[in-house]
Amino acid sequence: MSSAPVPPPQTPRRKPRFTGLVKPHEAFPAVARLDRRMNDRTYRRQLGPRADAALVRLTTAANHSVLWMGLGAGLAATGARGRRAAVRGLVSVAAASATANLLGKGLFGGDRPSADPLPLVRRLRRYPTTPSFPSGHSATAGAFAAGVALEWPAAGLVVAPVAGAVMYSRLHVGAHWFSDVVGGAAIGVGLAALGRWLVPSPPGPEPDVPAGPPTDVPALPDGEGLFVVVNTAAGSGRILKEDPLEVLHRDLPKARVHVLAEGDDLREIYDRAARGGGADSEDGARPARALGISGGDGTVATAAAAARDHDLPLVVFPGGTLNHFAKAADLTSMSATVDAVRTGSGVSVDVAELRVDGHDPVTVLNTFSLGIYPELVSQRERAEKRLGKWPATVWATARVLRSAAPLKVSVDGVVGSYWSFFAGVNTYVPQNLAPVERVRLDDGVLDVRTGRAEKRYSRARLFLETVAGGGASSLAERVRPLERHLALDAWTTPDLSLRLGDGSPHDPVILAHDGETLELDGDRVTDATLTMVPGGLRVYAPTDPAAG
Repeated sequence: MSSAPVPPPQTPRRKPRFTGLVKPHEAFPAVARLDRRMNDRTYRRQLGPRADAALVRLTTAANHSVLWMGLGAGLAATGARGRRAAVRGLVSVAAASATANLLGKGLFGGDRPSADPLPLVRRLRRYPTTPSFPSGHSATAGAFAAGVALEWPAAGLVVAPVAGAVMYSRLHVGAHWFSDVVGGAAIGVGLAALGRWLVPSPPGPEPDVPAGPPTDVPALPDGEGLFVVVNTAAGSGRILKEDPLEVLHRDLPKARVHVLAEGDDLREIYDRAARGGGADSEDGARPARALGISGGDGTVATAAAAARDHDLPLVVFPGGTLNHFAKAADLTSMSATVDAVRTGSGVSVDVAELRVDGHDPVTVLNTFSLGIYPELVSQRERAEKRLGKWPATVWATARVLRSAAPLKVSVDGVVGSYWSFFAGVNTYVPQNLAPVERVRLDDGVLDVRTGRAEKRYSRARLFLETVAGGGASSLAERVRPLERHLALDAWTTPDLSLRLGDGSPHDPVILAHDGETLELDGDRVTDATLTMVPGGLRVYAPTDPAAG
C-alpha cells in the first residue's frame, strides 16, 4: 500500500517586529496597484528550472554584499584604474546599505509580498524579516554598478547586467515588491553620484605638452661638445631598456664619456669639463657645451647644480632606478634624450635652492623632506612591485607611523609638531602624505604637505587620509566642518623658512633632498630656507612630447 504524497514545505516567513512609518504599499494606492500588477506578472513568468535556480543562487550571493566584494577584488587586480573603480564601488555600497537598511526601512518599510504562489525552486531557504521598502539588495547593486561606471565606464558596462539581474531576482524569488526594487536602485545610484560630487575622481592624464617652455640649446647631431658622466652603479630602473654606454657610443659618438668610479668627485669632474678638459680628456680639450648624466636622482641633482653654475644646458639619460626628474621631463627612454640632443630641443624648468645656516645654496630638483617621509618612500618603493602603488603606500604608512616620533619645526615663524614635512618642486600627485610624481616642471611653486602631530589620534587620522588617497581632502573642501579633523595640511608657496631645534638636547634631525641626506645636530638651532627659482635650469627635452 503506497503512502500519500508529502506536500512541499512552506517557506518560513516571520512578520517583522517593526514595519516602518510611512509604508508606501499602504499609504499610496497607486503604488500598491502597480506593485500587485508587476509582481503578478513576474510570478507568472516561466524561465525554466535552471534559470530559476541560477537567480536564487545569484540573489543569495548578493547577501551582505559578498558578490560586490568579490567583484571589487577582481577589479582591483586589474591595475590602478580597477582599484579606483573598486574602491568607489564598494564605498558606494557601504553608504547605500546603511541608508537603505538603517534609514529607509525604518522610515518607510511595509510588509513584504508572499512567496507562497511560487514553485519551490524559486523560493529562498530563508526570507528576510526586515521591512520591505526599499530593497537593500537593489540599493547595493545600483551603488556598485554606478560607482564602478563613474570611475571606469567600460567596467561599468560589464557590471551593470549583473546588478540588473540581482535587482530582478528580488522580484523573481518573491522577496520584494516592484517599488522596493525601484526605490533601492534609485538610492544606490543617487548615493554613488553624490559620492562622485563630494570626492571627485583624480584628473586624467594631461594632454601631451612639454614639461616647460621651449628654450635655446645647441643642436649636437653627433654629440660633439657634450660631456656625459655615466654612473653604472645606478639601478637598471623601470624606464631604462638599453645600456647607456652602448647608446652613447652608437648614437652620439663624439660625446666625451666618463664612467664614474669609486672615489670620484662628481662636481670636480663637471667643473673641469666645463672649463676645458675632463677626467678622460687632455687638458687642452674644448670646454663642454652641455653637461650630461646617466644615473639616479641624486647624481642628476649634482649635474644640474654644475650646469646651472656654468650656465650650460643639462642632458639627462634615464639610467637610475626611479628617474623621477627624467620622467617628469618626458625623457622616458634613451632615444628620447638622444633625439633632443641631436635636434637641439630644450625646455627651461624650475628648481629650488636650499640654504642651511647661510651656507652656499644647494640645487633641489625634486623633493625636500623632514621626518618620516624618506623612510615612508623607501618602504613604499620596496613593496610597490609586489603590491602596486596604492596598497604599498597604505602598507608603508602603517609600518612607518607605528614607530615614528614627532618633530618640532618652525615653519615661516609658526612652531608646530609634525610626523612628516614634505616640499616638492612643482605640484605633485596624489594629494596625500607620500605623493608620487608631477606632470609639469614650470608652475613656479613649492608643493608643501605636512602630517601634523598636534591633534588627538593624529597617527590614525594620517593613516586614514592616506587610505583615502586624497579623497578626505576633496571631501573637506565641500563639507567645511570636516576640515578641522584632517591631520594632513597642503599648500603651495614660492619659498619656505624653517627653524629646527630649540637648543635643548634632541636626537639628530635628518634632512633629505633628491635622495641625499644631511644629518643635523639636534642639540642646536638650525635655520634653513627653500626658495623656488622659476626657469632656473635648461634641459634637453622634447618640446612636442606627442611626436615621440
